[in-house]
Amino acid sequence: MSDTQPNTLDVLARLADVIESRKGGDPEKSYVARLFHKGTDTILKKVGEEATETVMAAKDMAFDASEGHRKALVGEFADLWFHSMVAMSHLGLGPQDVVAELARREGLSGLEEFAARSASKPNTGTN
Repeated sequence: MSDTQPNTLDVLARLADVIESRKGGDPEKSYVARLFHKGTDTILKKVGEEATETVMAAKDMAFDASEGHRKALVGEFADLWFHSMVAMSHLGLGPQDVVAELARREGLSGLEEFAARSASKPNTGTN
């Protein structure tokens, strides 16, 4: 095993390419193709499920920061990122869009950025 860390952006780009390549694939042979085949509701429900599991694992780690809980939390974050990337692909987005937004926010005050985002959000009637 190498002592060097993989380049985060390279890993995300490769994963995005694999996810994209599964569009239109055989849902009997690919989990990602199955998610795409089932559609938006299934994909978004999976993101919600993974988000909940991540929160629960984080709560476990907050009470017991053992290596087992740490590994479980990292695994849940990986599942959440993966399923979020499936959702992004399904909706025509990619990790580069999120990275660009994070870069745009870099150096901004969190409170000022939040206020600007809140002021510019379209009113969807779902508040």
